[in-house]
Amino acid sequence: MNISNVHSERHVCLITGASAGIGKAIAERYAEIGWDLILTARRTKPMIDLGRELEKKYGTTSHIFEVDFFEKSATQKLLQSIEANGLKVSGLVNNAGYGHPGVYLDSSWSDHSKFIQLMMTAPCELARALAPKMVDDGFGRIINVASLAGHMPGSKGHTLYAGVKSFLIKFSESLNAELRESGVNVSALCPGFTLTEFHDVNGTREGINKLPSFMLMDADVCARLGVSACENNHAVFITGKVNRFIAMLGRILPNKFAQKLMSKNSQRYRKID
Repeated sequence: MNISNVHSERHVCLITGASAGIGKAIAERYAEIGWDLILTARRTKPMIDLGRELEKKYGTTSHIFEVDFFEKSATQKLLQSIEANGLKVSGLVNNAGYGHPGVYLDSSWSDHSKFIQLMMTAPCELARALAPKMVDDGFGRIINVASLAGHMPGSKGHTLYAGVKSFLIKFSESLNAELRESGVNVSALCPGFTLTEFHDVNGTREGINKLPSFMLMDADVCARLGVSACENNHAVFITGKVNRFIAMLGRILPNKFAQKLMSKNSQRYRKID
């Protein structure tokens, strides 16, 4: 589906998980600075509403594709649709994701495999497919939405989530180094607690509501910081002074102590049982 004023010579950014939260906020930020968009998510109506809103506010053209990255064939189908519509992608935001409640052994391998497919395989596949054309053009932007959790010691209930986010951080750092002279900027965006429906989906809203306000950030602020960080080619960017301080503690504290501290506090904001 195409919500369009029909522009030419405008950069196009593909955003996964664009129907809500950080993905939606990043879409608005790119629209604000003059990009057109490819919006993907499993829910079509919120994307249609967003596309219409951005067209009205910024004259943005939004191409909308319903995509379920749990399916192994989803990435290739999306790429084929992009090509069939004659779209040239100059930006990629790998944002689609969720938090899986409970501990590792509580879920089947089928569930874990879908998590890895969505959170790790699809971002790598999209980056591998789209980055070469960006390099050829001498211009590109890639944001991988990671997390503060990827900087912290492992804790109960974070088995795959923190592991995948750590991977995205290292993947982004390495890809940034490889493409640094090409005009393609790569950043891992690492939010802390952000006010989105993410916490409703994974059952942690009650715990998040108990956190002090200085630990929480609005999605639009996170998006502005993330897009700016990518423009400045920061390989890794942690949002907010509080989150950067927490990440620093994770690095400098003895691992045994830091892990114990994480385990003690993680159940306040993560649903284990």
